[in-house]
Amino acid sequence: MAQRVFFFDCDKTLYDYDFRKRLPALARLSGVSQYRLAKEWWEGGYESAANIGEYSTSEEYLATFAEVTGHALTLDEWQESRHAAMTPIPGAIAALERTLTLGTVSLLSNNPIPFKDSFPVLAPEVAPLLGQNDLVSAVLGAEKPERRIYTRALGRYGVPADHAMLIDDSAANCAGAREVGMSAFHFTKAADGSFDIDGLNHAIDEFVAATA
Repeated sequence: MAQRVFFFDCDKTLYDYDFRKRLPALARLSGVSQYRLAKEWWEGGYESAANIGEYSTSEEYLATFAEVTGHALTLDEWQESRHAAMTPIPGAIAALERTLTLGTVSLLSNNPIPFKDSFPVLAPEVAPLLGQNDLVSAVLGAEKPERRIYTRALGRYGVPADHAMLIDDSAANCAGAREVGMSAFHFTKAADGSFDIDGLNHAIDEFVAATA
């Protein structure tokens, strides 16, 4: 019988993520205004390029940041600004821990190489659970919801699509996973700030039953 693989997104799935906290922290640490960072780095397409692996090392990413903004940034500073935007979602992390007994569990996140290199620092609650199963788009050369990222992730584990499940906060990413034959659960946050933990656990149970 084929193994099961559970792919968890990170931002807004395992960790609540608030860019409005990251940008001010990055501005303070780098000496570059929030406006310039948003305009030159993000709108300029450099973060998107990093997410699909254009910069193959953290050093290359940081060198490009310095070239674009005119200000150097250390990896420790990058980590500090990124971590400022992340808050653990205990129920989602508990669900991930439960799936460890049900199959292989992996991250599948749209993020650059510094994120992968920094994952134990950024996600100390999750990194020990995943070990080396910390796939990011920069390694796979494509971002969700592109078809290639799913097929390449499946290939890493040698599992058929119908034995893989994605848990992700993006409806588009979930749709992309379903298009290649995977199961997917759209993880949502209510207006009151609560997350659909019950729905997540129910979806995991349904997937396990379907692949028994």
